[in-house]
Amino acid sequence: MDLPEIRVPSDKAGARIDVVASELSGLTRSRIQRLIEEGLLKVNGSEVRHNYRTRPDDAIVISCPEQTDTLAPEDIPIEVMYQDDMLIVVNKPAGLVVHPAAGHRGGTLMNAIARRVSKMAAAGAPLRPGVVHRLDKDTSGVIVVALEDSVYYDLVEQFRKRTITRRYQALVYGALRAETGEISSRIGRSASDRKKMSTKTRRGKEAVTTWRVRERYSSATLVEAVLGTGRTHQIRVHFASIGHPVLGDETYGRKMTVEVRTGKVRFPRQMLHAEVLGFVHPSTGKYMEFNSPPPADMEEAIKGLRDSAGGKQGLP
Repeated sequence: MDLPEIRVPSDKAGARIDVVASELSGLTRSRIQRLIEEGLLKVNGSEVRHNYRTRPDDAIVISCPEQTDTLAPEDIPIEVMYQDDMLIVVNKPAGLVVHPAAGHRGGTLMNAIARRVSKMAAAGAPLRPGVVHRLDKDTSGVIVVALEDSVYYDLVEQFRKRTITRRYQALVYGALRAETGEISSRIGRSASDRKKMSTKTRRGKEAVTTWRVRERYSSATLVEAVLGTGRTHQIRVHFASIGHPVLGDETYGRKMTVEVRTGKVRFPRQMLHAEVLGFVHPSTGKYMEFNSPPPADMEEAIKGLRDSAGGKQGLP
């Protein structure tokens, strides 16, 4: 629903839009920021950035989806790789959203976890309790969710200190020249499309992705990518920025097929898979590492490329 139009009084002019909108609407600042990210808050009819400075008599319109503070348990099949009273590790399939948000009020990984566990963390937003990192809807692979507040804060700190092991497999377009490399372009919100991220930004955050070639094909490369930081869409944005977008990525590359000797290989979704996740268990102090092989759709794409190229042509 749309909240009543808000007019910025002169004494609020010059302040950040998220601060002003929060004060005048009664919504929390974090929720206002999410609405801005989703393009659901407009000033004078246009989307704005978080750091937009208000002017006298600016007209703020907020489209505010109905929100419940209760995460509804749903009977959704998930592959649990590990579970105890403190945390749960899941092999997320492609196509499954991690937590409820605008446009996805249910049918998410968190709804499935709520059905499976007897208790959940309170830390984090009401509809994503215990979520310390996310995978895009169409990215498959390993994800951990905290079930206790102390575990949540410990894992958040491990992510902040970059001691978490995160290794991905990605099929990217074209032939990378080197066998290994690092991409360190800063990433921020796109100025032209607020739902996209970009390396062409003046206010981006540090982002580091290291990679190595696993296999080469006639028109694609299978790479192993390791995250040094965890920015939104990082791997997808970084590889697109160097001219090698992730195959099947409709947002940053639109390379949905490639021509090969035997015809075409099609990619039903972005060919990105979170293969390895490793962390120190906050309760036991032991390092734990989880490995997930690529799902069937990605294996099929790799086979099609490999058969056309005449077999493996890369590092073991």
